[in-house]
Amino acid sequence: MSDSKGCVFCEIIKGERPAHLVLDAPDAMAFLDTRPLFKGHALLVPRAHLETLNDLPEEMLGPFFAHARRLAGAMETVLGAAGSFVAMNNRISQSVPHLHVHVVPRNRKDGLRGFFWPRHKYASEEEAAEYAERLGRALVSPGR
Repeated sequence: MSDSKGCVFCEIIKGERPAHLVLDAPDAMAFLDTRPLFKGHALLVPRAHLETLNDLPEEMLGPFFAHARRLAGAMETVLGAAGSFVAMNNRISQSVPHLHVHVVPRNRKDGLRGFFWPRHKYASEEEAAEYAERLGRALVSPGR
């Protein structure tokens, strides 16, 4: 575990930096990626400043990945995606040194090939907020 000072994700968690929140749970938070592969691309982070998957305590594994599973399901039910891409980096290619899981809506022939990933920006902050709201509603709905 490293120091959380200057961590962008810790700033989001503390409300010191704006983000389009999708999930706000006692143990984790999810928000839209500012450089999305596709619209709806979310980052799931533990509230505690943990750098890698190896730092995540055993008792948090199940609850944390339950959030990832629910978020992946919301990609399909709310955004109409055919599936999702769920991934994380540990140190190498980890742009922010705070454990985070990418949950990305996917469709056939969407242009995502290998590790050369196109980025699809939101047309506006309002459009990003609308995606976050739709996904967030699905995650607080009963039965999800």
